[in-house]
Amino acid sequence: MNQKIYLKVNTDLTASPQVLSWFEQMNQPPIPDQEMWWQCQTLLMEGFTNIVEHAHKNLPIETPIEIEAVRLDESIEIRICSQGQPFDLEQKLRQTSEFENNDRERGRGLKIMSAIADKLSYEPTADNRYCLFIMKYYKKCL
Repeated sequence: MNQKIYLKVNTDLTASPQVLSWFEQMNQPPIPDQEMWWQCQTLLMEGFTNIVEHAHKNLPIETPIEIEAVRLDESIEIRICSQGQPFDLEQKLRQTSEFENNDRERGRGLKIMSAIADKLSYEPTADNRYCLFIMKYYKKCL
């Protein structure tokens, strides 16, 4: 199986239902482990929210966010490409409190993503953007 889908939306949290609805295509045929599918959805929405609220916070609402999802035989890969400022994901993860020590309502998204993603990175692209890469295995390798 190798399924690939693409979506471009504005920098607007009200696009969240559209993003989640678009992503439903990745669950065909359905992933047997419902918890794995829920984790993939959580990763997508945390990533999208972080791009809107942080990477694009000073950019116009018309600034596009491009999202690509690929379903492979054993994993789902998500790429969320932004035009925001660079930041060091690894450093940010080290600086953020663990869940139990973080009583703020904000700031836990990266830790959540780091805990449930199998791979997580934020890298520059050839066209001067940044891409949040998330990979989650939904099938255990035998």
